[in-house]
Amino acid sequence: METGEAAERFVRVWERAWAVHDVEALLELYAEGCVHRSMPFRAPHRGRAGLAEYLRRSFAQEQVTDVRFSPPVVGRDGVAVAEFRVFAREGGEASTLAGCVFVRFDGAGLAVETRDYWHTLAGHQEPEGALFFL
Repeated sequence: METGEAAERFVRVWERAWAVHDVEALLELYAEGCVHRSMPFRAPHRGRAGLAEYLRRSFAQEQVTDVRFSPPVVGRDGVAVAEFRVFAREGGEASTLAGCVFVRFDGAGLAVETRDYWHTLAGHQEPEGALFFL
């Protein structure tokens, strides 16, 4: 699968599945031996099982109201990047999570390595100067 096609599928599925916390749909995007880094200084989540544990824990307290991903920007060697923004409620309080994900795909179009950079803010707010949001 071409990187552009894999990246488009990745953001489409993440946008839909994050909104309803569909961990199984998300895991189908990843190679069995994937490595996911959720923040630069955290230990990576290894394999689908490690990623599933992280996602379930992350989704446990989150009530999502809106998820948006930018169109992916495709680079060389099977790599793509996309921005995301999530409006949610956690502990009854509105929050915004905004960030980006870097993804490296294998030839079958599965994510073998992902790295997220994100920030949260109280309330719901669109990020300032987001370059790739429609």
